[in-house]
Amino acid sequence: MALVRWSPFRELRRWDPFREMERLTERMERLFEEFFPTVRREEEREYVWAPAVDVYENDKAYVVEVDLPGLKKEDVKVTLQNNVLTIQGERRLAREEKGVDYHRQERFYGKFLRSFTLPEMVDADKVSAEFKDGVLRLTLPKREPSAGRVIDVK
Repeated sequence: MALVRWSPFRELRRWDPFREMERLTERMERLFEEFFPTVRREEEREYVWAPAVDVYENDKAYVVEVDLPGLKKEDVKVTLQNNVLTIQGERRLAREEKGVDYHRQERFYGKFLRSFTLPEMVDADKVSAEFKDGVLRLTLPKREPSAGRVIDVK
């Protein structure tokens, strides 16, 4: 018979059947989602991928750069409404060849959507967009901060 030193932490590592049931339930849900995807109407279709985005600022503007390789400017829609900048579009599979079996497919295809809430100091009327070499560059000029005004109390 071996002697085992008692440790209070050993009691914390006990098997918990409820935790195991929760893990099993999560695995089963993932399995069902893979084999039986939810069928949705076209307007409810979930977006498949999110392009990489860099957001930075200088003293005059905020700049948003979005990597969209393989897309044309006609494939992208940019909207600005209620201080929310939305960039959306779709990258379609370039070719669907019969008799071709892919060994690896790492590029994402399908619809995408990215939204950003902008600071109040963005001048929405002067926003500009440029699409060059697969990169969408949005320039969001800053407004001059208002000095406010003094209200005369009567």
